[in-house]
Formats: sequence, C-alpha cells, structure tokens
Amino acid sequence: MMRIKILMMWCALLTAQIAYGANTPPAKAMTKSGPAQSSNPGAELAPPPTKVIRSTPDPQHKVANIDSVVAVVNDDVITRYELDNRVREVVRQLQKQDTPLPAVDVLEKQMLERMITDMLQEQYARENGVRVDDTQLNLAITRIAQQNNFPSSAEFRAKLEADGVDYKKFREEIRGEIISTRLREREVESKLIISEGEVDNYLANKARIGSAGAEFHLAHILVVVPEQASAEKIQAARERAEQALSKLKGGADFAQVAAGISDAKDALKGGDLGWRSGDSIPPLFMNELQNMQPGQTSAVLRSPSGFHIFRLVEKRSSNAPVVITQTHARHILIKTSEIVPEAEAKKRIMEIKQRIEAGADFAEQAKRYSQDGSAQQSGDLDWVSPGQTVPEFEEAMNKLQPGQMAAVQSQFGWHLIQVLERRNTDVSVQQKRQQARVAIGTFKSDELYQDWLRQLRDRAFIEYRLEENK
Repeated sequence: MMRIKILMMWCALLTAQIAYGANTPPAKAMTKSGPAQSSNPGAELAPPPTKVIRSTPDPQHKVANIDSVVAVVNDDVITRYELDNRVREVVRQLQKQDTPLPAVDVLEKQMLERMITDMLQEQYARENGVRVDDTQLNLAITRIAQQNNFPSSAEFRAKLEADGVDYKKFREEIRGEIISTRLREREVESKLIISEGEVDNYLANKARIGSAGAEFHLAHILVVVPEQASAEKIQAARERAEQALSKLKGGADFAQVAAGISDAKDALKGGDLGWRSGDSIPPLFMNELQNMQPGQTSAVLRSPSGFHIFRLVEKRSSNAPVVITQTHARHILIKTSEIVPEAEAKKRIMEIKQRIEAGADFAEQAKRYSQDGSAQQSGDLDWVSPGQTVPEFEEAMNKLQPGQMAAVQSQFGWHLIQVLERRNTDVSVQQKRQQARVAIGTFKSDELYQDWLRQLRDRAFIEYRLEENK
C-alpha cells in the first residue's frame, strides 16, 4: 500500500526538480530557478473573477454542513466540506507517520490557514497569467512516474488509483505545486541580489565556526511575525513560540507541537526539514546548532520572518573530496506561452538549428533570438555542474559530445543546446563561492518568500466563519 508520506515526497521532489528549484537562486540563466521574470509583488491586486467553489455532497455529512462557508478569501470561498476532506487527509498522513495528533480544533485552524494561503496564490497566479497547461502537467507527471520506476504514466496512475488516490485530484495538486513554485521564482528568487562581500563574509564565518562539511537533519517550528507588526503582535508571536518550547521541554512530541503551532509549510509533516548542509543554514542558526547534540532543541531564535525553534535530529560529516564532471555549454531558448504555443516554439528553434548547421554563427543567433538571460553572453552558460539545470536540459546536454547540438523541450520552452567542452574537477574555490551563493540565496529566498506571502494576505479580504459553522 503506497503511503501518503511517499506521495508528499513525490510532490516535494516535483517542486525541487521540475517546477523551478525554489531553493536555488538564479545564479545562471538556466539554473533550476528558470529564466528571470519581472513583476512587482507590492502592486495592488486586481479583484479576481468571481468563483464560488461547490463540492460534491458527501452523504455521510449532515445536509446543513454541505454548503456552509468556513472562510471567504476575496471573491472565493472555502467550504466546510473541503476543509473536512483536507483535515481527514492530514489525519491519515500523520497517523501513517505515527505522529501524535494535535487537538482537532487546532488542526482545523492550521489547515484552514494553509488553504487560505494556497487560494491566495492561486488567485494571484490567475490574475497574472501564471499557469501550467495540460502538456506541461503531463510532462511533469511522466517524470515523477519515471523517477519512481514506473515504465509509463498509465501504470503510475493505475497504482495510485489501486491505493485509493483520486488521480484527478492528484493532478491538480501537482499543478498547484508547480504554480506555487513558479510564483516564488517570479516574485522572489528572480529579484535576489547577492554581493561578493556577502559571499566573502559567509565563507569567513563558515571557516570560523567550523561548519565546513557538516550536515544536519533538522526539524523546525516557525511562528510568523506579520509585516510591520505592532509591538503587541510581536509579543504575542514570541509567547506562542515560548509556549511551544515549554511544551517540548515538558516532553511533548516535536512533530505534534509543530503540527499544532508552526506556521511553516512543513508543519503538517511534523516540521521535518530533512538533511541540510552547513552551507545552507544561516549563521544565526548555525551558531546555535554548533553547540547542540542530536536530540536537543534550540532556544527560541528571532529572524526577520518570525520566531524559530530547531530540533537537531542527526548530524554527520561530508568532508570527502568529490570530483565532478562539468560541461561548458551554451543555449538558445524560445519560451512557450499563450501567445507562443509548444508547436510554434519548436518550429522556431528548429529553424535556428538549421541556420547554424548551414553556417550561421551560434553566438549571433543566441543574441538575436534567445529569450533567456544568457542571450547577452551569446547564450554561454559557462561551466555547468551536475544538478544546476533542469533535468530535461541536463539529460540532453550529457548525451552530447563537444561540438554537437540538440533541441530539447523543458517547462520553460524549447532549447537549442551546444556542448563546447568538458572537464573533471575537484571542488574549486570558484565552486565553493558558488555553493556559498546558493546557501545565501536559500536563506534570503525563504525570508523574502515569507514577506511576499504576508503582503499577499495584507492586501486580501479574508473573513473567517469557522467558529459559526461548527
């Protein structure tokens, strides 16, 4: 029986490898964060089109509760039926993880907040033309199936349905994950600026505290502080965090406390962050973690996004030298959109390929036609390390010998890739600086994303009706 936990891991894997690589800043034009886009997250939101969500009645529920509304979010609503379904799903997930359940009313409030945040992002995506069409969604699900050793999407679907998973609903959840990650890239990561001075300070601090090569398995509780919060709201958030810490010191299960209190997206997974390298953990938190032993819990830590509590689950070393194969490549990108469909983008890229094969200069064609940020560098991506590009791009690139070209499709559009040369190299100073940029970008991205979500909520009309519909 396929566990719900595994499905959650698939969704996380999709987010990391398919959508845009939300935790990787756009150091290069074709990193997982994708081509940079410009948008103003502080702009006023236009009213979204009116849509009332109606759910299919469940005969096991009382008729009075079928159409009751538990929250109004701008012009959309969340119904009691939808909330109950989501709560049941989370309860099954927590039970299969052997996580003690928080009180039902606490779990309901946590889930409702999550659903409101998801709905706000869906509305913003709809207003700003951020969408995932069925072709892109099918490509994503096919890759999930392959990564989990299913020969075809049909067999993957059959397995899900045999395990009681609604395939149509699963597809829409994946679509929502991709859209959410694309919004994060568009509104946050494409705007990240990391200076050389920040990199120098990061590396110096890393050497000072001796975190090189260390990896940490962490669990996390976050109590968010609203943007421009009053002193009273900040104090209230601090007290919530202190209450959570008090429960933990009293022997409460960390996963249960996280599920009931944490505002982080991973709260309903017990706050488990998995393994994080020392490079990706901000110095503020590393200073605390360095003095902790596995099983210990940190004090309440303050950051711009709110108050944090960490549990150090495990710690390990990863100092062994690693030799990697790097590829020097360049590319031309024709993006797909509502104006430029898949077929048209493919046609354009194949025409460019034919011109280059007939003698046209790749660099000139890239400057003239490429819609990626690398166009100004004649399409040159410099030396690309494994994992720096989206899977389709990397797979096609790795099959090419120096001097060869190939066209490939990704969620960004159609690419024409040319490999220039390859080399085997140990982690160099340049690579370490790039890793530092990724680590700094991960922290900044998390902070800015929370800020953006707070701004989204601040501009929204939200009316809670949970209490009156119990």
